[in-house]
Amino acid sequence: MEIEDLRRIVTLAQHERITDAAAALYITQPTLSRLLARMEDELGTRLFERDAHGARPNPYGEMVLTAARDITQRYDQLRRDLANLLDPEAGTVRLAFLDSISTSLVPRILRAFRLSAPQVRIVLRQGPAHEILRDLASGAVELALSSPRPARPHGWVPLQRQRLVLVVPAGHRLAGRRRVRLDEIGADGIVTVPTGFGFRSQVEELFSAAGVVPEVSFESADLAIVEGLVGAGLGVALLPEQFAGTSNTVGVPLTAAGAQRVVGLTWRTDRTLAPAAARLLTFLREAGPYD
Repeated sequence: MEIEDLRRIVTLAQHERITDAAAALYITQPTLSRLLARMEDELGTRLFERDAHGARPNPYGEMVLTAARDITQRYDQLRRDLANLLDPEAGTVRLAFLDSISTSLVPRILRAFRLSAPQVRIVLRQGPAHEILRDLASGAVELALSSPRPARPHGWVPLQRQRLVLVVPAGHRLAGRRRVRLDEIGADGIVTVPTGFGFRSQVEELFSAAGVVPEVSFESADLAIVEGLVGAGLGVALLPEQFAGTSNTVGVPLTAAGAQRVVGLTWRTDRTLAPAAARLLTFLREAGPYD
């Protein structure tokens, strides 16, 4: 039994006469009769009652017709969805991104890309870097805006370099400094993201390079909340510069080498991108940095 067989049975039910249905389908009456007989034989029951007035579905036939309509509609939707995915002009891109760039870098990229490809649909998904990599591996997303650069098999296009600063409450003893070393934070606890986050690893590497083992006072997966906790006097934090100053805080530049976060576009190189996703990748490669 094939999809087209199901369509022909639905057409027969609509016309109620084999002659009329065969004409609508541009096939012969014997061909449609043989199709119906073959389907009834395959399913093991009579589906249509034939008489001088035509062919009408019996209760078994109605059950088959309900399923046939559902199957053909789902199949047609599948074909449309696949066509959209495979069309670089009007396909769908599944894009993941870090929570911390949801109101800054992401809108800028989407606005610029929309001008270039107005019919491409983008499905968004946000989360921390380790969840983004998991979604890339499972195929839940095709492209991601993330940090830090992941290991193979991931491609990478750097898009934005964010300077990291020491965020302290306004009035803090280090607030007026032009630069600060990480070993000067003293007994201040740090507020940061949980262990397992890519940004947490970067923060720990910077402190380790300075010979400092800080005491973690609070953790939050949201960098905006981290900044808010600092503003409430609950510790200090290393954050991208753009987060400083929102909640009565001050960002102090660091002397530490490598005190920056690089956000880039990443994807799996062990599989082929759909045309619409490949188009976004090419667009961002050619657009250059968003610093």
